[in-house]
Amino acid sequence: MKLSTRYRALAAATMSMASALLLASAPFASAEPDGGKSLVVLGDSFTANGDIAAALENVTPGAAPDCSHGPTSWPTQLAQDLGIWGTSDFADMSCRGASLVSGPGFTLAHEARGADAQGSFGPRTKTVLIQTGLNDAWGENTVRLRQTLLNCVLDVIRGCGPEAAEQGRATDFRGVNTQEYVNRIKPVVDYVRYYAPNARIVFVGYPEMNAPGQQTWCVDVLGVGSIVQTRAGSAIQLWDRMDVAQREAAQILGVEFFDAKAVTAGHGLCSPQPWLAGILDPRSELMGTPVHPSSHGDGVVAAALQRLIAG
Repeated sequence: MKLSTRYRALAAATMSMASALLLASAPFASAEPDGGKSLVVLGDSFTANGDIAAALENVTPGAAPDCSHGPTSWPTQLAQDLGIWGTSDFADMSCRGASLVSGPGFTLAHEARGADAQGSFGPRTKTVLIQTGLNDAWGENTVRLRQTLLNCVLDVIRGCGPEAAEQGRATDFRGVNTQEYVNRIKPVVDYVRYYAPNARIVFVGYPEMNAPGQQTWCVDVLGVGSIVQTRAGSAIQLWDRMDVAQREAAQILGVEFFDAKAVTAGHGLCSPQPWLAGILDPRSELMGTPVHPSSHGDGVVAAALQRLIAG
C-alpha cells in the first residue's frame, strides 16, 4: 500500500471515529417516548442559503459558524408549505461552510448533536433531510469548495481544468467516491436511526450546475454580462462525482435520495434561465449568494420535497 493511500485510509478512519465519539457524547435530549420534531434539516450553505452580505462575513478567517437561514431557502419554504414554519415541530440546523467531517466549521455530527439538544430526534420525528459534502476536503489535497470557486474557476489565465486538482488549485474531485461518502456520513445516519426510529432519512442532492457534457462555468454579473470559464472541468467533476456518491451511498445505507439535479434540470449555470444567483444580478437574485439557488430555484426544490414527504 502506498504511503498516500495508507494516509488517506487512516485519515478517513480517524474522522469517522471522531464523528462517532462526538455523537456518543450528545445529551440525548429527545429520548422521551413522545419526543422529536416532525421535520429536521441538516446541511450546508446550499441548504441555509441567504444573501451575499452574510456570505462575505463568513469568508473572514476565524469567523464564527454562520447558521442563519435565508427567508427563501428550501427548508424555510418547505416548512411554510407544510404549515410548521415557526413552530416547535421544525428544526433547521444547517450552517454555511458545514461539512461531513472536514471542518473547520461545523460538521454534520455537530449539527446532529445540536438538533438532539433541542429535542429534535424521537419517535415523533417523521423526516430528516441531509444535504452536505461539497465543503469537505477530498483526495490528495485540502482545498475546499470556496477556494475552488474563487481561486480556480475565476482564474481566466490558467483555467480550472481537471489538472487543477492535481496542482492543488481545486478540490481533489478524484477523492470523491461512494465508499468514502458512506464512511463519512454513516455515524450520523446510525445515530438518527437509533434516536428517531420512525423517521425517513433523505439525502438531498445538489441542484444542476451544468448541463451534461458541458465544461463551461458562467457567473452572471450585475445583469450586464457574465464571467465565463471555458475550462471548468475540476469544478464540474466535483459536482458530478458528488451526485453519484450521494445516490449510491443512499442505496448502500438504505435511505432515500432526493434528485435536486433532476428537478432543476435546464436551469444551471450558462443556461438561458438559471435558477442560481449571479453576482449582484437582478435577473436571478440581486442579493443572493453567488452560485447558490435563487428563491425560485429553492421554491422548486421545496415543492418537490413536499410531494416526496406527502407520498
